[in-house]
Amino acid sequence: MERRLAAILAADVVGYTRLMEADEVGTLAALKARRQDILRPLLAKHHGRVVKVTGDGVLVEFASVLNAVQCGVQLQDAMDSANAELPEDRHIVLRVGINLGDIIVEGGDIYGDGVNIAARLEAAAAPGTVLISGKVREEVASKLGLAFDDLGQQSLKNLAAPVQVYRVSVPGSSGPAAAPSKVTGPAKPSIAVLPFVNMSGNPEQQYFSDGVTEDIITELSRFHSLIVIARNSSFQYRDKATEIRRTARELGVEYVVEGSVRQASERLRITAQLVDATTGGHVWPSATIATFRMFSRSRLN
Repeated sequence: MERRLAAILAADVVGYTRLMEADEVGTLAALKARRQDILRPLLAKHHGRVVKVTGDGVLVEFASVLNAVQCGVQLQDAMDSANAELPEDRHIVLRVGINLGDIIVEGGDIYGDGVNIAARLEAAAAPGTVLISGKVREEVASKLGLAFDDLGQQSLKNLAAPVQVYRVSVPGSSGPAAAPSKVTGPAKPSIAVLPFVNMSGNPEQQYFSDGVTEDIITELSRFHSLIVIARNSSFQYRDKATEIRRTARELGVEYVVEGSVRQASERLRITAQLVDATTGGHVWPSATIATFRMFSRSRLN
């Protein structure tokens, strides 16, 4: 029996039972191809050792935490690319959790908190995302050119103490897509506020619509019962045509707020809607949250 420090990556397939029920032979063939064409080359590249393979999951040990995180991100990107030509209900989407900690090696298997936390992070991850522990974040820092969404202290299943959790994001990338199954994230509801659209026809009003978006993000962040995606992550979607359900999956959230700002003559109208990423349905239908008259300086004098 040996004890050592290692980075552990745990991954599993979202909606595995549903995929098997729909097409058992096709699902098994697709998983075998993904392991052969995507997983094995990435593990060889980043020096990962496969500890255990189950029907829908894999447990991998890395000597380097940097390699573990790089492998996790590239794995999600490669899976996203492989899904691009498939119908959404046939996508094979992963959840990935990565932890750095002590492990106990016995025979070919590994045990300990280092493994347990990685497995719980994987179970808490939204489809298509990578969750890492605070220890991993400390080691990786700015070394890989990645950004990290702070999800705070999370109480994970069967763990006595809460774990500091971060979600990995790649600046300038749309991020990995996920399956259309229900988004399963941390215990707290997660929400992203997309940049409100400036519909006034005046480019100078863009600063105002951006300000409205930032104010909503700030106010929602005051609620400790919510996980609110940071401004930098949401604003990468400004001036881009977006499909709400896909955008929500890319950001790893359950809900999305979108809206618009429109100036007509002396009136300013702000509308917003809250969308459930699971169904694509509206929790709040498009509703006016503010309409007011804009007074010119001459009217105030």
